[in-house]
Amino acid sequence: MQTAPILLFTYKRLDTLRNTVEALKKNKLAEESELFIFSDAARSEKDASIVNEVRRYIHSISGFKKIHITAAEKNKGLAPSIIEGVSQVLESFDSVIVLEDDLLTTPNFLFFMNQCLIKYAQEPDAFSISGYSFNLGSSGDGNDAYFINRGWSWGWATWKDRWNKVDWEVKDYQAFKLDTKAQKEFAKGGSDLNAMLDKQMSGNLDSWAIRWFYHQFRTKGLTIYPVLSKVYNDGFDQFATHTSGSGRRYLPALDKEGSMNFSLPARVEIDSYYQRSFNKKMGITARIISKLETIIQKMLSK
Repeated sequence: MQTAPILLFTYKRLDTLRNTVEALKKNKLAEESELFIFSDAARSEKDASIVNEVRRYIHSISGFKKIHITAAEKNKGLAPSIIEGVSQVLESFDSVIVLEDDLLTTPNFLFFMNQCLIKYAQEPDAFSISGYSFNLGSSGDGNDAYFINRGWSWGWATWKDRWNKVDWEVKDYQAFKLDTKAQKEFAKGGSDLNAMLDKQMSGNLDSWAIRWFYHQFRTKGLTIYPVLSKVYNDGFDQFATHTSGSGRRYLPALDKEGSMNFSLPARVEIDSYYQRSFNKKMGITARIISKLETIIQKMLSK
């Protein structure tokens, strides 16, 4: 099977990084895949020692076809690191698979991602692939995957021709901000999206993902998800960049079957069952419950 390169972004989380790499190495396509590791530089003197430990470790990694390491000289932050890193690798490849240093993958993760990349390469409406999926049950249609209108950033993949068209500056934001109809449409991908985009554009958030999701909305692109998640987020702790608090809402139905062949949708179109189920997970009620769980969790940990 033709394999896409794997991009792994890391900063200072050595324990979760080790777990991420060890899980990834258990994938049967790991030895056939090139691995690009991007290590961000320390933000402060306090972080310098752990970043140095991370860099010593990444030079010891083996088990992949070829390993490329980029060690930033100055701290970039997650968003610039991902935008620059993905863009750099896509100068030489047609597609990429992207991970951060707190994601555990199942042994068939690479099979799923590569099969989707191959099958939908010529389908422009297929915008990205997510290795992660909420536990949404099953529609009973016999497929191992489904399309909905929003992407996710916990183990994902895309193609050069989709990525290269993104306007990272979101030049049409002022017009969008005045368009209540467009904002309502955008919110159909999740009740969090408009607030995230507003924070990004006002300088209170530095996220590549919200700009990615916004471009997907503007171009009416869809993301394919596995019914059984191929990714588990191990990063709900104080060191996470964007994940903290209660992770109960995000607990997936993890793939334990280990199949290397998947029944993928014949057409690139929204699956109404999964779209409704996803929207409940990302709706206001679910977000309020999750915030309350986080508050209780913090109170109990004191």
